Amino acid sequence: MDEKDWLKLVGDKNGWMEVREANEYTEKFGLSLTEEGAQELMERRNRALKAEGRVEFGGGILTKIIYAFCDSDYVHADEWGEILGRLTEIFYLYKNEMNDEITDDELIAFMREQYDEVCGGDLDELEGTCLNLFAQAVRAGYRGYEKSGGYNEYGQFDLRARWSHEEFIAALNELCQ
Repeated sequence: MDEKDWLKLVGDKNGWMEVREANEYTEKFGLSLTEEGAQELMERRNRALKAEGRVEFGGGILTKIIYAFCDSDYVHADEWGEILGRLTEIFYLYKNEMNDEITDDELIAFMREQYDEVCGGDLDELEGTCLNLFAQAVRAGYRGYEKSGGYNEYGQFDLRARWSHEEFIAALNELCQ
């Protein structure tokens, strides 16, 4: 076994243990991964790491993503493994797109907030719009996320006009009359 295979094996073993511990926590939200599902997720993570030219030990960001997204209203048990796989791929892609300027926690906070508040659980919208615009800003030198920890950032980059809660309720009331 060469050094590369040994590092992957150690990383997968540690990662699986971390995912298993996270799985116990997520069960209270009705979310869990089977051993087969967790293994598929680890393999998907490894493919994403390879595709993005990254190296990671242990569960890396996978367990952070699990804890960050497990209580989202847009996550359902039958999609949990697929959502985690996509979020992991999206994370690594945009970590590279932002030239590692942003911390893992800042990126995950930004992803979770947009997933719930802007994208309504739509991963394509998260990846193709929200993170794309944010990554452009970061590459252009924007650093405001450092003070906010990644929270409340997207509004200043969003190109679409949005209704406030009050405007939405007023329009809804008008339609219901």
